Amino acid sequence: MTLEFIDWLQVSVVGMGFLSNSWLAALLILVATGILAWLLLLMFSKVFEKLAAKTKTDVDDVLFEKTRSPLFWLILVQGLRLSVIHLGLEGISTQIVGSLSAIAFVYLMLRVVDVFLYGWGSVVSKRTKSNLDDVLLPLIHKFSVVIFWIIGILWVMSIWEIDITPYLAGAGIAGIVLGMALQDSLKNILGGVSLLIDGAIKIGDKIRLDSGEVGEVLDISLRSTKVRTYDNEVITVPNGYLANSNVHNYTKPNAKVRVYVPFGVEYGVKVEKVQKVVLGALSTMDGLLEDPAPAAVFLNMGDSALDFKAFFWVGSWKDSHAKKVEATKLIYDALNKAKIGIPYPTRTVHLIKSK
Repeated sequence: MTLEFIDWLQVSVVGMGFLSNSWLAALLILVATGILAWLLLLMFSKVFEKLAAKTKTDVDDVLFEKTRSPLFWLILVQGLRLSVIHLGLEGISTQIVGSLSAIAFVYLMLRVVDVFLYGWGSVVSKRTKSNLDDVLLPLIHKFSVVIFWIIGILWVMSIWEIDITPYLAGAGIAGIVLGMALQDSLKNILGGVSLLIDGAIKIGDKIRLDSGEVGEVLDISLRSTKVRTYDNEVITVPNGYLANSNVHNYTKPNAKVRVYVPFGVEYGVKVEKVQKVVLGALSTMDGLLEDPAPAAVFLNMGDSALDFKAFFWVGSWKDSHAKKVEATKLIYDALNKAKIGIPYPTRTVHLIKSK
């Protein structure tokens, strides 16, 4: 439309051929697009941004903020391209302008993707308490930047009539080799993404690894997960291993944890008496849950003792160890006070005197 407008001016302005000069017409095109770009910036600041401020979401605010400058430069580059076309220039001039146009368009699309990722991250952060948006979104952003600039470079190469087929083939072979070399790293990254999306574990959870270590999840990154044990040691576990192993999470499905204290009493003691003494001792403890209620269960008749196990529930795994220690002492003192013997393994040896 701009070229048609210039042609119309060349024919119809007072019949004096005022715009018969191609360089003057090209300058007019450039000035017109510059004015259009300036008006667009003015509309962004005076109209669009004020309308966006009245909406409940801030995605549109970010959209206008991030696309305002790229649109300005894209319009200017398009004006320059139209001017070059109007002048009938060919060769390096059109290639330079075409390259600038491609770069401006790729830059605009990259900004739009940034806004999309920002909006998606806002939705994800509201629906989940995990650090998915903190870890995954930067990775997607970096990946999109690389992809878009690769597209831009290939586009510019095609404008300069450079055969990109060998580069595409080389990139494919390099990608295969790189993928094989980074197989373990990619496995860990995919494992980290699956852990973050599934929400099987999160920072602060108490877990037991398949290898037996117990600790608190300190950090979850894309490559590995850090677990701090109760000896204040940090175990770094590759996410690929963690995603394919059995992990016991003590904080799911809720924070309640069952604690048990095994003990044994001597033969001959009534089971009901033992249960009454133990439950009486547990009733003096603070912080135990009433539902489920504490219990003392007679399990089996062992080699040297009647085997029992006391069960009770606490509200958080962080209190479980301290409560187990406290309950063990109370049960021991209560059994001694009730004069209930706590046997230890014994072995009778018969000596036969030889003749």
